Amino acid sequence: MKKLHLALAVLAVAGCSFATGCQYSVGGQTLPSPNYLTDDVQYFPAGPENQFSREASEQQVVLEDQEMLRL
Repeated sequence: MKKLHLALAVLAVAGCSFATGCQYSVGGQTLPSPNYLTDDVQYFPAGPENQFSREASEQQVVLEDQEMLRL
C-alpha cells in the first residue's frame, strides 16, 4: 500500500511539472519544459566591439590636436 501511495505521489509531482512548464531533473539531467518551443525568442543584435567607441574617437582627436600643438 505504501508503494502505491509513493508511486502516485511521484506521478502527481511529475504530472504537475509537465503541466506547469517548469524545468525538471531526470537521472541528473536538467530537462527543459515541454513548452520551450512556444517561448518568446529574445534577440540581442551585436553591438560595437568597443562599447566606448565615441569616447575613444574623441580621445584620438584630442591626442592629435596635442601632437599638432607640440610641433
